Amino acid sequence: GWIKFVETFYPQYVANLSTCKSPQQMMGAIIKSYFAQREGIDPAKIFSVAVMPCTAKKFEAQRPEMGTDGRADVDAVLTTRELARMIRMRGIDLAALRPSGADTPFGTRSSAGKIFGATGGVMEAALRTAYHLLTGEDLPKLTISAVRGMDGVKVASVDIAGTTVNVAVANGLGNARTLLEEIRRGHRKDLHFIEVMTCPGGCIGGGGQVLDTDQAAVRARMQALYKIDGHDALRTSHANKAVQRLYEEFLGRPLGHRSHELLHTTYAPREVLK
Repeated sequence: GWIKFVETFYPQYVANLSTCKSPQQMMGAIIKSYFAQREGIDPAKIFSVAVMPCTAKKFEAQRPEMGTDGRADVDAVLTTRELARMIRMRGIDLAALRPSGADTPFGTRSSAGKIFGATGGVMEAALRTAYHLLTGEDLPKLTISAVRGMDGVKVASVDIAGTTVNVAVANGLGNARTLLEEIRRGHRKDLHFIEVMTCPGGCIGGGGQVLDTDQAAVRARMQALYKIDGHDALRTSHANKAVQRLYEEFLGRPLGHRSHELLHTTYAPREVLK
């Protein structure tokens, strides 16, 4: 939603968008490359389905640039509400199912990735890793409270080895428009990094979630994510051994040719109805 919003209404800022694909698209690309190669499966025979709290993910998966070698990274997207409906239709009792682990390398997840679902979560996860990459150490305090919460626009500064990094988090497209208008008028020139969540509260309040989602429910989900993060032993993305192994065995160095081909994309200005 945010990407198309910029492409349509603020095309002058398309060049400022991160080229990183979303987690949905990265997962799809890795499944049809690394996983397929390791398991000896023809990528053309893989049908990849993502389950997301967001209806806009359906459009994202169909974008022509979201693929590799003519293959879509993700073939279909179900919302959480659609999946819940399918489970009920089949009479499946989730509580009675035997737990099973995820296929490697997809079973090991950092809590930095888990808080992506809340507004400010992407920013917090990125700052944790940025600090480590620039200093070789972890943030003294991994919890960055200044970017958390339901405020419309949150602004914070983080000192990284003597350099002040100024960041902003916009909660919902209405607040994103307000922030972009300030930037367009020449204000907020001090900002280095901006996170925008289209849905209020983040993905946990997405359009694919249960229809009666209200602010209290979104806040409860947000607190649940932060509770998971606070108790997790693995709280930074860069420390994930599965990710490190993926680079060593397949992707090569970060921002190298293969990782750029599979994990990054391009965007372009578009007309309102396209």
